[in-house]
Amino acid sequence: MRTAIRNATKATIFSALLVFAGWAHGQQAADSVAPEIATGISDRKAVSAERFMVAAANPHATRAGREVLASGGNAIDAMVAVQLVLGLVEPQSSGIGGGAFLVYFDTASGRLTTYDGRETAPKAATPTLFLDSNGEPLKFFDAVVGGRSVGTPGTLKLLYETHKLHGKLGWSNLVQPAIDLAENGFEVSDRLFAMLTADAERLGLHEETRAHFLGDDGNPHPVGHVLTNAAYAQTLRLIAAEGADAFYRGPIADAIVETVRSGNPDNPGVLALEDLAAYEIKEREPVCLPYRGYDVCGMGPPSSGALTVGQILGILEPFDMASQSPAAVDTWRLIGDASRLAFADRGRYMADSDFVPMPTRGLIDRAYLDERAHLIEPGAVLQPDEVRPGSPRWDHALLWADDESLELPSTSHFSIVDADGNVVSMTTTIENGFGSRLMTNGFLLNNELTDFSFRTHRDGVPIANRVEPGKRPRSSMSPTIVMKDGRPYMAIGSPGGSRIIGYVAQAIIAHIDWGMDVQAAINMPHLVNRFGSYDVEKGTEAEKLAGPLEALGYKVNIRDLNSGLHAIVIAPDGLHGGADPRREGTVEGM
Repeated sequence: MRTAIRNATKATIFSALLVFAGWAHGQQAADSVAPEIATGISDRKAVSAERFMVAAANPHATRAGREVLASGGNAIDAMVAVQLVLGLVEPQSSGIGGGAFLVYFDTASGRLTTYDGRETAPKAATPTLFLDSNGEPLKFFDAVVGGRSVGTPGTLKLLYETHKLHGKLGWSNLVQPAIDLAENGFEVSDRLFAMLTADAERLGLHEETRAHFLGDDGNPHPVGHVLTNAAYAQTLRLIAAEGADAFYRGPIADAIVETVRSGNPDNPGVLALEDLAAYEIKEREPVCLPYRGYDVCGMGPPSSGALTVGQILGILEPFDMASQSPAAVDTWRLIGDASRLAFADRGRYMADSDFVPMPTRGLIDRAYLDERAHLIEPGAVLQPDEVRPGSPRWDHALLWADDESLELPSTSHFSIVDADGNVVSMTTTIENGFGSRLMTNGFLLNNELTDFSFRTHRDGVPIANRVEPGKRPRSSMSPTIVMKDGRPYMAIGSPGGSRIIGYVAQAIIAHIDWGMDVQAAINMPHLVNRFGSYDVEKGTEAEKLAGPLEALGYKVNIRDLNSGLHAIVIAPDGLHGGADPRREGTVEGM
């Protein structure tokens, strides 16, 4: 079946021991000190600290979190300040109009847990929400722009409820930094300006969105323009005084529903006041999978993140990745095909487990992962007909069809470690850049419902991730805490749509198998394979692998791969943090 590929010369398969600007063949062990690796992305160095650390996607947010920690707050306190500031300065990516997943280690109890703040489908949503009059799926942006795509937001309730459980400082004090910045303003950055420019037409469709982001001439506010947000400041004042109830009931809730239902008359939504009032955060057990003596733990369903990252690593466990050069094409054959197999299972089985029975334990069972690993043969690329969902062990029998949902990249991730050793790894989103493009009370509303499959069935077989009232759409967000001997070792995550999974898995492999320090692992050029085609990061040394990958039989796309990895390693000699140079992120600590 694969004779032509198997007969490719060793020179073709292994000649790409290409040195990526300093990458060395034969990496050091993860617990040794790796040399700095220049990648063509950045020569940024890891930041070290002794007591506490914040790594977040915008300097204003990082600083707000650091100041909370410096004033005696804990990781959950800092999380509140970081997220509320991110919603102001990075509104295209996250905010209180969206949802989030939190992986949290509590030092006092020694317990790792996760909190699900994912948006929910309104009770009036039907499985045909994203089908046209002929029963065919809507075009993506026809579904996104307007109220149809808006799910019940969960981020604010996640902040408030987890602060009640684990916070240390007063709630209103943690909201104040975002209020002050909203009133005083911040300078529009190059990144925000570029995103506003690219999306100006859609942003101009809704009055409040247009008035905030665009000038009177319809053009985005230029770089350096001091952008204030009085409406957001007022919203936060109410939240500071009244807690989450100020958002989920009363005038703000009324405005959310009105905006969803009438903000874009051509694409109205069905969100109702009862959806907001009934919304609940769910605490869930983490999904953990062993890898090289570590436990890689993250968010289970409705996230596919921990399961798919875990499957990729679990399939690679039998292979000696430490002896594989990160510059060798065969290394990326192994990683790429492990990812393809994991994504095949993701598309078939993964969805909101409150609605859909899932073989969660079966998907990460060692015997099952070994079975999947045995599909990867030396020197041969898996052919499309060989990349199929497997047959994991079920607690019961159930059959699903493959999913067809889209998940586009615009999200944020931050990691926090406080002086007591509490750890936050939180990924937060409004889904597509600027979400539904609908704004109310100074914040954007998500378009999270378009993470559901637009189709409900395939050949008469139901799709697990179809729309259902109250259901949470499947996500690829992968906030992760890597454990070692029962204690946190690393907090990591990234934005990037369904590529999040590949970004996080690659960084973990780079650190654990290839001995790169946390910043070097983040700096690495990206190579991601989800569905057969290899995405190779444009403008990096990784482009040198495009030809060898094509020679193996992959289709290759050279493109921007705009991750936003933010990670902290908790080592015996202190904290070491990294922020993705592809975005505006920074690391601060003490």
